[in-house]
Amino acid sequence: MSSVGNHEPGHSEVCVEDTKFLEHFRMLSTFGATAGGGVDRQAGSEADGEQRAWFTQLLTENGFTASFDQIGNQFGLLELEAGRPYVVVGSHLDSQPTAGRYDGAYGVLAAAHAAFRLAAEWQASGVTPRYNLAVVNWFNEEGSRFKPSMMGSSVYTGKMTLDSALATTDPAGVTVREALEFTNTLGEGTGPQAAYCAEIHIEQGRSMERDGIAIGVVDSNWAANKYEFVVHGEQAHTGSTVIADRHDDLLGASLLVAAAREIADHFPDGAVHTSVGQLDVYPNSPVVVPSRVNLLLDLRSADESLLQEADRMLHERLEQIERSAQVKIEKASSHCWPVTPYQTEGVALAEKIAANRGVSHARVKTLAGHDSTNMKDIVPTVMLFVPSVEGISHNEHEYTTDQDIVTGLHVLTDVVRSLCEGELDRQ
Repeated sequence: MSSVGNHEPGHSEVCVEDTKFLEHFRMLSTFGATAGGGVDRQAGSEADGEQRAWFTQLLTENGFTASFDQIGNQFGLLELEAGRPYVVVGSHLDSQPTAGRYDGAYGVLAAAHAAFRLAAEWQASGVTPRYNLAVVNWFNEEGSRFKPSMMGSSVYTGKMTLDSALATTDPAGVTVREALEFTNTLGEGTGPQAAYCAEIHIEQGRSMERDGIAIGVVDSNWAANKYEFVVHGEQAHTGSTVIADRHDDLLGASLLVAAAREIADHFPDGAVHTSVGQLDVYPNSPVVVPSRVNLLLDLRSADESLLQEADRMLHERLEQIERSAQVKIEKASSHCWPVTPYQTEGVALAEKIAANRGVSHARVKTLAGHDSTNMKDIVPTVMLFVPSVEGISHNEHEYTTDQDIVTGLHVLTDVVRSLCEGELDRQ
């Protein structure tokens, strides 16, 4: 595995601060470590609580005030002038059940180290920037244990009510409130007031590695329609029940899985992505035709007209599957978002900074959801990507080279400095 990022001029040797960042990243990767080299630290789990406690200590040791808000978002605050709003920079530390080390975690730790460097820089120079600085670890970005995803930033931005988020349960019936209490991360208040936001993340795709790009400047997100469907059938004996009499909801769910892939294949050049990522079968017995299947299905595209067409095709197939498998398909919930651009002035700022550092860069779009996709709807937001080797993500073999994550840290630091000093105020 080799880096695709260009070496920055004058930075061929890793400095002491970069070495410390890499050491902290290795330490962070021990929380919830799996045998396959990844991590398992779903939101509100014991491993999540342990890493949050470690991160609190790291923040306070570097002069930041650590706190949790009412939905468990974790903040490290550097208040340089009372009453001023904050530049909020960070990502998430929670993971999928068997996940890679970089997704989200890199962005949180890079935000912290960027903030530490800037705090030391401003103290040494006697400069007080226009805005205060906040490092954030958003709660439950992944949505693997508690649905929907991006929960913490959704509550922060007013897209989801606090009461509904705290009452959400995992498959075992544990509420978000109970999980936050278990990990000692249920706080008070609504968090700092944001003036700007920044996030850095691994690409989770292979385009940057393919094109030799070290920094991706995200200019827009793909639209997504995410559904939870419940397929209702009738429980029966797998051996003795006549085939014609069966109302097999697992058959119906399987046809729906196949239909999602066929819809994706209908659109050329990968213009529409579809997937079914989770199936819960009841009663899940080897000799019982199931009576209920819950599944999560999503449709994504950068072209909203294509997404609308794919959605129409999907709902047509629902009726066909109901007739074919003699089942009923219920739409239990939906979580959708449109194509929305990141602010052009933030995109231009990131491009200028990457160019000034002599770092190869290009505009890219994010196919996945991120907390910054919520934040950009309330404040100007900058989103950066670094390459993912072979595009592997949500997988224990997820990998980004040390050189590329350090390059991303340098660019992020410059972006956050500019935001804190009010460069975009003058746009």
